[in-house]
Amino acid sequence: MKLKLLYIIALILGVMGCKSPEARRPVTQNSGSFINESIQRNKKLVAKEEAIILKMIQQDSTQDYIASSNGFWYYYNKKSTDSLNVEMPEYGDVVRFDYNIKALDGNYIYDVGEIPTKRYAMDRENLFGGLREGLKLMKEGETVTFIFPSHKAFGYYGDKDRIGTNIPIITEVTLHSITQEINTNKSDN
Repeated sequence: MKLKLLYIIALILGVMGCKSPEARRPVTQNSGSFINESIQRNKKLVAKEEAIILKMIQQDSTQDYIASSNGFWYYYNKKSTDSLNVEMPEYGDVVRFDYNIKALDGNYIYDVGEIPTKRYAMDRENLFGGLREGLKLMKEGETVTFIFPSHKAFGYYGDKDRIGTNIPIITEVTLHSITQEINTNKSDN
C-alpha cells in the first residue's frame, strides 16, 4: 500500500514537473503615458521658445536673419568676402574660435574674455549641438551671431553654472582658423 502511494505521488510530481513554466505578469503596467506627456511638454516648450525668438527677430530690422535647417537662426556680423576662402570646417578639422553667450534680453551670461579661445576637433569632441552645427556654416575670419532655442543650446540640464534649465541663448562666434585634417591612413586604390 505504501509502495503504491509512493508510485502515485512520484507520478503526480513527474506530471507536474513536465508542465511548462507560466510567465509572470507585472504587478503594474505602464501605458507609455509618461513618455507621451513628456513629448507634448517638449513640443509646447519648443513652440513657445520659437515664438519668442521669431518675435525678437521681427522687431530687429537691423539684421538679415537666416533660418537654419538645423532649428536655429543666425546673421553675419562679419562675412568673408574672399572668393578664394570657400572652405568650411568638416569632420575632424580643428577649428579655433572665440564666443560669448547672452540671454535673449541681451545681457551677457559669459562675455568673450570669460571663455578662453577654444580649439575644437569637429564632431570628435563635446560641444553643445547648436554651436557644433553653427561652426559648420562658417568660414575662416567670419563672425556670426546665432540664436539657439534651449534644445540646441544646453537643454534641460543647463551648463550647471550660469545657464539654467531650458534657456534659449544668443552667442556671437568668431572663427579664427580651420586646420584641415591630415589623414595619413588614406591608401591609393
